[in-house]
Amino acid sequence: MNPDDLKYHKEHTWVKVSGKKAIVGITDYAQNALGDIVYIDLPEVDMDFEINSEIGEIESTKATSSIIAPLSGRVIKVNEDLSESPEIINEDPYVRGWIAILEIDDISELDDLMDSSEYEKYVEEEAK
Repeated sequence: MNPDDLKYHKEHTWVKVSGKKAIVGITDYAQNALGDIVYIDLPEVDMDFEINSEIGEIESTKATSSIIAPLSGRVIKVNEDLSESPEIINEDPYVRGWIAILEIDDISELDDLMDSSEYEKYVEEEAK
């Protein structure tokens, strides 16, 4: 079940927005599809990026996958705990497994993201 207070990107990242800041992570669907996560290449603090660009990578026992920015902005903090324990993403993708905190450039980009019910429908369609 995807939390209702988050917004979701088609590349299976989520955001939790508070003012001009957004916490970013990957969805439960994404961590489940990846399998056991063994390494994460976190974005750099102060890195600027555009929506839909790669901000990092996640390696699992199955594959390596890009982390795609759900919004444009600048990284102001990363979850250093993931460097030592990337499996936290498997255990708790929506709370302890967050990846980065961003300062949002354009708040209107949120309008292009999905709510939890739209995301669940999207995942169902993608699985067909």
